[in-house]
Amino acid sequence: MKIATVVGARPQFIKAASVSRVLRNDHQEILIHTGQHYDTNMSDIFFDELHIPRPDFHLGIGSGRHGAQTGAILEKVEEVLIRETPDALLVYGDTNSTLAGALAASKLHIPVIHIEAGLRSFNRRMPEEINRVLTDHLSSCLSCPTETAVKNLKAEGITEGVSQDGDVMYDAFLYNLELAKERSTILQTLNLDPKSYILCTIHRAENTDDPARLTQILKALAKISTPVVLPLHPRTRKIVQELGLSSLLEKVKVLEPVGYLDMITLEAQSQKLLTDSGGVQKEAYFAAVPCITMRDETEWVETVDVGWNRLTGADEEKILEAVEKFSPPADRPGIFGDGQAAEHIVATLSKGLVR
Repeated sequence: MKIATVVGARPQFIKAASVSRVLRNDHQEILIHTGQHYDTNMSDIFFDELHIPRPDFHLGIGSGRHGAQTGAILEKVEEVLIRETPDALLVYGDTNSTLAGALAASKLHIPVIHIEAGLRSFNRRMPEEINRVLTDHLSSCLSCPTETAVKNLKAEGITEGVSQDGDVMYDAFLYNLELAKERSTILQTLNLDPKSYILCTIHRAENTDDPARLTQILKALAKISTPVVLPLHPRTRKIVQELGLSSLLEKVKVLEPVGYLDMITLEAQSQKLLTDSGGVQKEAYFAAVPCITMRDETEWVETVDVGWNRLTGADEEKILEAVEKFSPPADRPGIFGDGQAAEHIVATLSKGLVR
């Protein structure tokens, strides 16, 4: 079987690597990088260190407004699909690349495989929510990471082609954590002892584009007594400066964005994680690190239900209270599968689930 895979951001490459290692044993894969997120870390070293296949096509779309970006990706992916005539198209998650790839394939009558299907935050103001819902309804094969995701699809009338395979991000985390133990020196570089700091990430537009929410978050960070480590995206840094909030980060160890191996090392060795990232919420759970999510809702409700993730919104007092008092239970159920989601996904495809 010839499968085209569309990815647009570094996290999708990391997930795709887990599946590609298994998929390419028995099938042909064509990897299409849309270029949705330009990442200077996406160099030869990135691909070599993480054992990630290099793209067969790089579309070079770049950033832009949602409509323009999605339309540009749709046009370019369609050209590749017409040229390559794959048997199916595989997409991950909820980016504009995900939706555009699914649209291009479905209009060419190419079956769509959606990995991380069924996730819902139930907040239609999030672009990601629109992307995931539409992609699920365009897909022939829907690989769900959790039981909740399966139930979400059933509630929308999607029951055919659905499988619960586990989370490929868990596969990637386990695989790359071993690499990180061998190669990452980030703790030594930053002079950090394990479990001596809190790791924070802030990147979602709902926080960065809302001055009131961002101010509340930064005020909380300024009052945390434990050292806070904050890898800060250039866009977020620029907004902080424009709003005149830089003084709130004087006691925070602000870093440039770090590579994946360094990031999962920082996650695994932190006391707690403060984040608005969906991926970091899961990685905190994988690493058995308490997570405090600075959002009003999450698509990873399972982590909240089992007591390992607390939602605080962008509320200074709630964030500080969680940092001080939040402690998860001893039990940490295996809600994301057995770490072999890629094997389960490829086995399902090989049985002919794709119509």
